[in-house]
Amino acid sequence: MPERDVTVDGAIDSAAAPPPVGHYPHARRLGRLLFLSGVGPRKPGTKEIPGVTFDESGGVRAYDVAVQARSVFENVEAILEAAGLGLGDLVDVTVFLTDMARDFKTFNAEWAARFPENPPCRTTVEVGALPTPIAVELKCIAAYPEA
Repeated sequence: MPERDVTVDGAIDSAAAPPPVGHYPHARRLGRLLFLSGVGPRKPGTKEIPGVTFDESGGVRAYDVAVQARSVFENVEAILEAAGLGLGDLVDVTVFLTDMARDFKTFNAEWAARFPENPPCRTTVEVGALPTPIAVELKCIAAYPEA
């Protein structure tokens, strides 16, 4: 994890967010737009996944999508802050859930609590799996205010 926020050639990495699980930056700026890489709920500085309990063999025993959603929002906010933006600057979000039938309603409630007014556009899709044992990941686009 970087010791400080780093911006190189439009790429932005935040010391306050967990490091990406692959070889890519947290975000990249292009003009007035900021494109965030997929953001999950891991706690910064650890491999801990909030809201997940594991069985003896390391498999997921249970998870709480509300806890994971709140953690994802915190991580997105940390990346946006490193780029000089906030949650109110989000314009489009793609939500990846691993169990739409079980988690959509709960995620919607967390979304509404985080964005009570003027939420960004959103698409929600179900995926078979995510790169780590998480139940939710966000892919976000934010816009810098016009000068």
